[in-house]
Amino acid sequence: MNDLIHLLPDAIANQIAAGEVVQRPASALKELLENAIDAHAESIQVVIKDGGKSLIQVIDDGLGMSITDARMCFERHATSKIRKSDDLFNIRTHGFRGEAMASIAAVSQVELKTKRDEDELGTLIHIESSTVKKQEPIVYQRGTSVSVKNLFCNVPARRNFLKSNAVETKHLVEEFQRVALAYPEVSFSFYQNDMELFKLAGGKLSKRIVGIFGKQYRDKLIICQEESPHINIHGYIGKPEQAKKSRGDQYFFVNNRYIKSNYLGHAVSTAFESLIGHDHHPFYVLFLEIDPKHIDINVHPTKTEIKFDDERTIYGVVRAAVKQALGAHHVVPTIDFSLDVNFTDNWSRDTEKRKEVGLENNYRTYRGPSLANKDVKGWEQLFQNDHEDRAINFDPEKESSGQQELKTFSSKVNSKEESPTNDISKPSIGTGNTFQVDNAYIITQTSSGLLIFDQQATHQRILYERYANQLDQSKGASQQCLFPQNIRLSPADFSLVMDLKEELNDLGFQLTEFGQHAILINGVPADIHITSEKILFEELLEQFKHFKNELSLNRKENLARSLAKKTSIKRGDKLQSQEMENLAGQLFACQNPNYSPEGNKTFIKLDLNKIDRFFYS
Repeated sequence: MNDLIHLLPDAIANQIAAGEVVQRPASALKELLENAIDAHAESIQVVIKDGGKSLIQVIDDGLGMSITDARMCFERHATSKIRKSDDLFNIRTHGFRGEAMASIAAVSQVELKTKRDEDELGTLIHIESSTVKKQEPIVYQRGTSVSVKNLFCNVPARRNFLKSNAVETKHLVEEFQRVALAYPEVSFSFYQNDMELFKLAGGKLSKRIVGIFGKQYRDKLIICQEESPHINIHGYIGKPEQAKKSRGDQYFFVNNRYIKSNYLGHAVSTAFESLIGHDHHPFYVLFLEIDPKHIDINVHPTKTEIKFDDERTIYGVVRAAVKQALGAHHVVPTIDFSLDVNFTDNWSRDTEKRKEVGLENNYRTYRGPSLANKDVKGWEQLFQNDHEDRAINFDPEKESSGQQELKTFSSKVNSKEESPTNDISKPSIGTGNTFQVDNAYIITQTSSGLLIFDQQATHQRILYERYANQLDQSKGASQQCLFPQNIRLSPADFSLVMDLKEELNDLGFQLTEFGQHAILINGVPADIHITSEKILFEELLEQFKHFKNELSLNRKENLARSLAKKTSIKRGDKLQSQEMENLAGQLFACQNPNYSPEGNKTFIKLDLNKIDRFFYS
């Protein structure tokens, strides 16, 4: 019998290794950027085409490489930072060339140009699928340029699993932002399809945050710094009003390496307790400096997850640092952007300035519209009409009503003959009233008892099915904006909107690109009343990202849920009698009237027998 075990050819072994290191274009960009940083580059330029599928190019002015190093960096297990086993537990660099370069070259066409100061000529190497096609001397400036073309060209199955260009660009931007935040002293630029997305001059961390996330962060940052025998912390946190429902603007760096840590994230969230909603996430960019001997960075192939040998202590220090910064931020009205984050911390150590922070009521909330007064002749007729003809129209005047007292309104449905059926999907109405309790619940009498509706859950179900139907049929009605709204987005959000543009149009949004990272809202979905198209769209985008992070939904269902949640009636909205009857009637015309899109009950039924038992049991 022949032997079964044999060694793999290098080309196949490199492709297998590439599966762990290069999962998508953003993975390759991360490796190239870290190599440039370790080469002591002061300026790094990134060029992307077609979401990184056609081209990923990183150009730096770092040390460059010799002819031998340029060739060796494409060999498997080649490295510049590990000489002995102890080095594995004392790593502070990311890896100067080498290591990932072999994996990248195994699944793409790579062109490397490099030159050191002391060399007269530079080196050009062209590799395709781990095979060297060309190596020759060239005239080149100091530094290195690596071009990765046609990623996964020899692994079509992997290439087919890549997402749209907009989605891949979003991941590329996220990796770029992480490295740019970690090294604010380095100049960075980012070009996508020959369009400049970022041009970041080297400077202080505060300026880098503003350069990446926008000028709105300039007065929303709080300095955070703490020194302890175990760990040093510095960076910035966002003010409570800057918190969002979606994750993504949370950055931890351990020894300047970006990491993901739900454990440390929980420490920050608990420090913000009572200052933000339970479903909101604060902004932070925090740097942790710790002896590499106390961490293990090799627990994950991408090194984005690490282990601490004393996690509880780290947790406590992080929470205390954030809590202290929040307690003192109101005595620091603005941040001096001429100062580095390595500021004198006298204020942070002055116990007289540490005060408890109250809830800042600066949140900009969007109140769901209330139902318009509409003549309703009975629920039975509502079930016979087409669902679209019974769309809920909104009256803006009711939003400004200052009346808060509870009133009881008689129902016009009482004049209708009772339906003989007891089917809960088509309840018959007996003599009685329809009224609100606590501006949150609707109570109405039927022939067999009472129905109690949760007005918010009920309206969400109605709107969700309407929007889902519009997305399926690609024919959502739109109402034109009197004054088109201009919205400037982050590069990642702009890419997401461009990827969702077709579905947003199906819902009734009319969007056009309006300069770099900006869109113009010309129309919004019909039959909803809003005070600001800009606020509606921004909150819709945040809700979409929140659902995307928390739930496994396709994007059509995500959009339908997000828009329904943002435009629905809210608890606390006062309704008129006919509005309540409209709401109940439309609910029972839904395909699934029993539950909201989030799985909460829309109504409960109390029959007369159950009510009797409360008194005579």
